[in-house]
Amino acid sequence: MIPRERAKKSCEAMWENDHSSQWFGMQIIDVDEGSATLSLVVEKHHTNGHGMCHGGVTFTLADSAFAFACNSRNQATVAQHNSITYITPANLGDTLTATAREVSLVGKSGIYDVTVSNQEGSIIAEFRGSSRSIRGHLFEE
Repeated sequence: MIPRERAKKSCEAMWENDHSSQWFGMQIIDVDEGSATLSLVVEKHHTNGHGMCHGGVTFTLADSAFAFACNSRNQATVAQHNSITYITPANLGDTLTATAREVSLVGKSGIYDVTVSNQEGSIIAEFRGSSRSIRGHLFEE
């Protein structure tokens, strides 16, 4: 199986049980080995008391893109540490896109950067995630 096929099959297996990302309204745009792109349209229930996208929603979108990227090799992988820097607010009606890319993968530990941008290409947030592989696979090979 070539890496892109493995990534897509891993993504399908994860998505089937990822009720949180589905509930938020996320869509998977693309996935490949060590990378993933997800999107989300900011709806009223995603906004905070200031009328802008809640930071937790932005974080969750970035975290989900990170998860699909670091699980793209069919090795069960979880977050070990994540951080986010908010650059500008997202607003009601914005389409947010989270693009995750692998920075480093050594042994069981990985580092991934995720950029969250809006439909105009403005950067909303930058996220860095550290992953750790655990026992198990997403599907049988």
